[in-house]
Amino acid sequence: MKPSNKNINIKKLIPKSLIYAIFIALFLTGLLLSVWVGSVDIPIFDTLKILLNKLPGINFTHNIPKSYIDIIEGVRLPRVILAALVGAALSIAGAAMQGLLRNPLADSSTLGVSSCAALGSVLAIALKLKTPILPQMGVFLSGIAFALLSFVAIIALSYRIDPSLSTNTIILTGVIISMFAGSMISFIVFVSKEQMRNILFWTMGSFAGRGWEYVAITAPIIIIGSLGILGYWRELNAFALGEEKARYLGVSVKRVKITIMVFVSMLVGVSVSASGTIAFVGLVIPHITRMLSGPNHRHLLPLSLIGGATFMMFTDLASRRILRPAELPIGVVTSLIGSIIFIYIFHSQRNKTS
Repeated sequence: MKPSNKNINIKKLIPKSLIYAIFIALFLTGLLLSVWVGSVDIPIFDTLKILLNKLPGINFTHNIPKSYIDIIEGVRLPRVILAALVGAALSIAGAAMQGLLRNPLADSSTLGVSSCAALGSVLAIALKLKTPILPQMGVFLSGIAFALLSFVAIIALSYRIDPSLSTNTIILTGVIISMFAGSMISFIVFVSKEQMRNILFWTMGSFAGRGWEYVAITAPIIIIGSLGILGYWRELNAFALGEEKARYLGVSVKRVKITIMVFVSMLVGVSVSASGTIAFVGLVIPHITRMLSGPNHRHLLPLSLIGGATFMMFTDLASRRILRPAELPIGVVTSLIGSIIFIYIFHSQRNKTS
């Protein structure tokens, strides 16, 4: 009996424009709900007026209490924007790594950059590092610095072992550096009893207390990194055929590999530094997107970006509402939801191939 192509045909029947429309609608819904809902209930129409007031030539806020404006503009909006940025960054980085390594189980933490960014941030918390202008940014900047250093170390070590920078060598080097960073984090947690609670809470991920200064530093880096990866969709499609065939098609394998890893390191480093360790986003969202749009990175990358931003906004909203008025670390919520989704996807894929 001939195998059925039902799943492939369904994908072809769904217009890409409809998939984009659904993703954008979910994104806008998540944005509105995340700004509207919180520890203080603000009427939906007042929320809409405050958001629309950001448009030029519009003034809807003359009858709205100032406390509502301060809550939305000063607390919720920067938090929601940062959550969307981090979700987009982790998701598109995960999609890029899965395409580059031709491994659907790879994600944005495969290189070990996220572990090193976490190490830098944890070290800053333990040492109470502060910057002169914005004291709370010491943790953030330390994480970024360690992420950049880790990428340099990964490339340098991989090149010494294998000048061709093969995929397996890069993965093994990333695993080694990730294990080293993890052991150092455990050591810092053990010896920093005074800061242990702060470190443990940070490692579980959170957007609490993140203001516009975090958005101002994070947004340019994430925009540059995302645009950089989006520009390599053709090369990632070629990598899906294997490195040898990609080279035959005219792709400069080593240069493209290093460039994409630079962009991934930027995205992962700044995301982990801003929000702490958040798992499963870069693994699950590209999987879901690939099931809907197919493997073509021309659509997979931008849809993963939108889907990751949407997923992170909804999970951040859940972290604020599940134990209201207390707040769950967002890493707990993403791990719970992501693991369930991933088990379902893995089980479905196994059933299709059996």
